[in-house]
Amino acid sequence: PCPRSGCSLSNVHLSPAPATALPDAPPARTAKRPGRPEIAAAAVTYAVLVAAGIALIVSIPDEQAVARGIVSYAVSALAGLGAFGIAFALRVRDLGAFGLRRVAGKWLLLGAGLGAGAYLLNIVVAIAYVQISGDTSNPQGDYRAAASGGALSFALTILFGAVATPIGEELAFRGVLANALGRYGPWAGVIGSSAIFALVHGMNIILPIAFVVGATSALLLRRTGSVWPGVCVHAVNNGMSVLAPALLALSAA
Repeated sequence: PCPRSGCSLSNVHLSPAPATALPDAPPARTAKRPGRPEIAAAAVTYAVLVAAGIALIVSIPDEQAVARGIVSYAVSALAGLGAFGIAFALRVRDLGAFGLRRVAGKWLLLGAGLGAGAYLLNIVVAIAYVQISGDTSNPQGDYRAAASGGALSFALTILFGAVATPIGEELAFRGVLANALGRYGPWAGVIGSSAIFALVHGMNIILPIAFVVGATSALLLRRTGSVWPGVCVHAVNNGMSVLAPALLALSAA
């Protein structure tokens, strides 16, 4: 306040009001990583669903290989989706923590290209395996029968084999398993999840290609934080495996 005398605007010193500090921005929300409880829940669910699926598959007669191939793909898809669903509902409940997040289109294209490369590698490995071992048995014979069993069978095989199965298996093996194992270091997530993914496909000619597909998808997950590039790897590899026998069947008709 001014004194009673000698006060004028010229000698009143106005102090600038103290600047009000902006509140600190809240820290970026970091999604909690899935861990051992999610691995356990997903593993039990996957095992139960696969066991139930195998019981159904073996009940289908040998002469119905087309139906058995479609059901086999459906079991793979549902087992993966079910395992992911249980793991997601357990604790974390954050889609981003499981790699369900948007990613630039260039990574999806890269995943598709790597999937085509995995399919070509599969052909090379198959030829080499037959030449070395003399074993011409095909553990995916039912899948090929389904792909070449007509228009409806082909459409269902594409749906379950090249769309649903890649999504389900990538969510289970990369979204849950690779992310959870990543707690112990990047290579634990990549190598560990890929090895388990390969072993689940059986001790046969498919194992090395399953490992390559798994490792490629896991590396893309590490680079982008998203499962979608890995889904592209898986989808293109499976899709070409479905398309090739269908084209062979058409050319032979």
